[in-house]
Amino acid sequence: MIDALREIWEGFDFTLILGILLSVIPSLVCITLHELSHGLVAYALGDDTAKQAGRLTLNPIRHLDLMGLLMMVVAHVGWAKPVPVNMMNFRDPKRGMAVTALAGPVSNVLIACFFFFLYGVLYLPLSITGSPAADYMLQMVELTAVISVGFAVFNLIPIPPLDGSKVLFSLVSDEAYYRLMRYERYGMILLYVLVFTDVLGSPLHAGIAFLTDKLFIFARWGFSLAKLLFG
Repeated sequence: MIDALREIWEGFDFTLILGILLSVIPSLVCITLHELSHGLVAYALGDDTAKQAGRLTLNPIRHLDLMGLLMMVVAHVGWAKPVPVNMMNFRDPKRGMAVTALAGPVSNVLIACFFFFLYGVLYLPLSITGSPAADYMLQMVELTAVISVGFAVFNLIPIPPLDGSKVLFSLVSDEAYYRLMRYERYGMILLYVLVFTDVLGSPLHAGIAFLTDKLFIFARWGFSLAKLLFG
């Protein structure tokens, strides 16, 4: 039995687990901070619904949508369980909802800036070690930045329940706004269709590539700082 277990252990491909973790951990970071940002901004604007629901937390399990996480791992774009918001608690409901919605994508852009910068700082000291662990760490940091960009771009699509729809809807009349909000639940069906038919593929990839290229300057700044620190 011991010999059999040893053979299984020695023959097990641990790169498979590392590959999964390499996508799952960055995805959890992006999802958690995105949804937490929604809740914090809503709370700051006068709505404590997210707090009452226990969503002002860094616990990723409270924010997970399994299908959305799977899409982030596979395609680097996806969604989380929406933070509950009662727009009637805002002084200006439409404006408050738009600002709360925009907080998520903005937080992901800031996360991407931070992780690109961290990637630049760590690249020099970690790459010269030749250690597989250091290589995986660099990949995880870079992938967190890229996934965060993807999450920001995807959530700006103006299809309910994504954040972009709430920002766009805030520009229409009050009557039209509340009429559109009544049909929000059907937006998820449309979203599934567009994702699984890959209709969004080309525009999404173009948007992600564009924003990644612009934000990669933070990696260059980080690398320049590392050169000064480590020679």
